[in-house]
Amino acid sequence: MKKELVLVLDFGGQYNQLIARRVRECNVYCEIVPYTMSLDEILAKKPKGIIFTGGPNSVYDETSPTYDKAIFDAGVPILGICYGCQLMAYKLGGTVATAPVSEYGKTEVEVDSKSLLFHNVSSKTVTWMSHTDYIAEAPEGFKVTGTTKNCPVAAMENKTRKLYAVQFHPEVMHTQEGKKMLHNFLFDVCNCAGDWKMDSFVDNTIKSLRTKIGSGKVLCALSGGVDSSVAAVLLAKAVGKQLTCVFVDHGLLRKDEGDEVEAVFGPDGPYDLNFIRVNAQERFYEKLKGVEEPERKRKIIGEEFIRVFEEEAKKIGAVDYLVQGTIYPDVIESGLGKSATIKSHHNVGGLPDYVDFKEIVEPLRDLFKDEVRRAGLELGIPEYLVYRQPFPGPGLGIRIIGEVTAEKVRIVQEADFIYRDEIAKAGIASNLGQYFAALTNMRSVGVMGDERTYDYAIALRAVNTVDFMTAEAAQIPWEVLNKVANRIVNEVKGVNRVLYDCTGKPPATIEFE
Repeated sequence: MKKELVLVLDFGGQYNQLIARRVRECNVYCEIVPYTMSLDEILAKKPKGIIFTGGPNSVYDETSPTYDKAIFDAGVPILGICYGCQLMAYKLGGTVATAPVSEYGKTEVEVDSKSLLFHNVSSKTVTWMSHTDYIAEAPEGFKVTGTTKNCPVAAMENKTRKLYAVQFHPEVMHTQEGKKMLHNFLFDVCNCAGDWKMDSFVDNTIKSLRTKIGSGKVLCALSGGVDSSVAAVLLAKAVGKQLTCVFVDHGLLRKDEGDEVEAVFGPDGPYDLNFIRVNAQERFYEKLKGVEEPERKRKIIGEEFIRVFEEEAKKIGAVDYLVQGTIYPDVIESGLGKSATIKSHHNVGGLPDYVDFKEIVEPLRDLFKDEVRRAGLELGIPEYLVYRQPFPGPGLGIRIIGEVTAEKVRIVQEADFIYRDEIAKAGIASNLGQYFAALTNMRSVGVMGDERTYDYAIALRAVNTVDFMTAEAAQIPWEVLNKVANRIVNEVKGVNRVLYDCTGKPPATIEFE
């Protein structure tokens, strides 16, 4: 699919994925690339615009991320944010130094409303600042377009060269008119058309898959989750009966979930799919025996999935392609260029070195979670499937801290079922982005029936999120949490304590491991 592109050049900031998300909300396709990508590679992608991200370093430190000064003469509009703003100033002859007064949090900025970047933005607007360095003097040829009480260059521009920069973060919701600023950059500066829409994505992806696969046979790794379900229906529409969906029950699913997935995608379900269910619980438990480290668990589960798929492919005969429901956050969190690996997703960083398929096909690799849901609705998948609770491929293996055993799986399945049941009864499920129970490796003393116990603690998690790149802990009513805790300690053998996780993302991830 030919589409206009905006690139986000990653200098290590915590909001980089959010920048890309905000750009896509404006119906402009956006990709994140590492600052190590060469200028020739960047220009070969023919971007309509480039956004420099924030970052934790000082631009004048010799070891800090930097970029070829020639990028500013390439004729492509550039928006620098925070560190990216300072880098633009520093490379072009401005002065960057330690600020006499650091700025953190909500800060009022006075902006020049005549600037293209601040068109229809209030002359005094609240932004989100997070910096210890500042631009003491803008480069020659630049006009200062924003100031604060402590920051003489909160925004600057060289309109002729289409170079714009802001010291604050327009991508976060705390910057009240940030979305408007990004929209102005995309449409008034970069002249984007805004043609990144789900209907065109679905149609073009189906055509592309049909051309790519031809008469080949395809195996789809179907978990029953939103991502793999959307991928399966995309492939079914593209190649029909050339597709076989293999559902691996690895013994790490939620209570009764294996049967639920088979009911939807199996022979009696609404989709005319070739469907195979593989009950592989024992082989996964055996592989995970004694393993406690989260990354090792993810990689073991990822490799074992592949081995099962290879075995099933041989039974089917001459399968060319393996289809996975990989999405963009999976790719980013598994490590992008020199960016940090947050956690290896079993279908990205968890893949073994050798895979016995001609090619792995990932039709959703460029989409964020909410975009996947929109694609699912566009494909006609029922809302109850599209909006079901997200569930990671490694399943309860990463909701059990430490070693995975059949007994621990039983405990977390029962606790999670109770939690979800009470959330549904309370009628608050639609207010939550994701919620689940996890089993900690902490055991503590308790008393039940006048007897001493020494059992596990269950941690409950609930977050509100749009894109799953950032999230805030949900404030579940105490009476609901109290009922859940009482039921778990009374109904789930082996648990005597229930905790609630109040941490957002960042600094935590949504899953525990």
